[in-house]
Amino acid sequence: MAKVALIFPGQGSQYVGMGKEALEKSSAAAAVFAKADKALGLPLTQLCLEGPEEQLKLTVNTQPAILTTSVALLEWLREKQAITPAFVAGHSLGEYSALVAAGALSFEDAVVAVRARGQYMEEAVPAGVGAMAAILGMDRDKLHAICEEISSNGTPVQLANLNSPGQIVISGSAEGVGAASDEAKKQGAKRAIPLNVSGPFHSSLLQPASEQLKSKLSGISISDASVPVVANVSARELTKAEDIFTSLVEQVSSPVLWEDSVMYMSEQGVDTYIEVGPGTVLAGLVKKIDRNAKVFSVQDEASLNKLISEWV
Repeated sequence: MAKVALIFPGQGSQYVGMGKEALEKSSAAAAVFAKADKALGLPLTQLCLEGPEEQLKLTVNTQPAILTTSVALLEWLREKQAITPAFVAGHSLGEYSALVAAGALSFEDAVVAVRARGQYMEEAVPAGVGAMAAILGMDRDKLHAICEEISSNGTPVQLANLNSPGQIVISGSAEGVGAASDEAKKQGAKRAIPLNVSGPFHSSLLQPASEQLKSKLSGISISDASVPVVANVSARELTKAEDIFTSLVEQVSSPVLWEDSVMYMSEQGVDTYIEVGPGTVLAGLVKKIDRNAKVFSVQDEASLNKLISEWV
């Protein structure tokens, strides 16, 4: 019997037209989109399907749009195929989709929370002050040492997304990220690619956003999870509501331990990963982390049918 994890993508996976087939072919998926529009009081469905892309790319819109599309696709998948996952996990924003899948958050609460989260993240640091960059082909300990050294000069920078072996995103002040990128290349990194993002996500500079999110989440009902959720902050499974709350608050300004999370699930016997949501970013990362894993994506009718036809 395959041991399955459902995984959910984060910011950067969005595209205009995402979720269109789910909306048209599944009444359960259509209901998710309708709930999002109602909960937010704005035409999120239209933004997902028609754009414009500039609006969809704004963090405050991207986060609820990806969550809504992911949960709609999950409902479509559940209509077609009964799957009992051993674990759920999501990358950054995707952790909220995972928590909805595990019954720890209602969809309506999650979509309102992530829109607020996007707003707090955008407002925490003035535009141009923070930055992020992907560093390719460097060991995490070596890169961590570089970031520590540069941060000690008063220009904070830290590891933000530990995505897969040799793919780490750093985040912090624009000066710190620039200096760490240059130093990483000097010390043997293959490439340092500045990312087109609106802020230094998952860095200590987002501490104000963490505080705001804490008060927002305090007013939301979080339940114990029915399926273990592997948390970004610790790369360990959580089921208790109070642990989930603490982890979500810390997550905004802490590194996303994605590589460690997949390693943990693999060590627990997971051999099949199903990415539910727009894009195939996580499917690609899983393949780099666990070469033996079977990996599927569900983002449209073709990928859903492929999963069902190959499902054993």
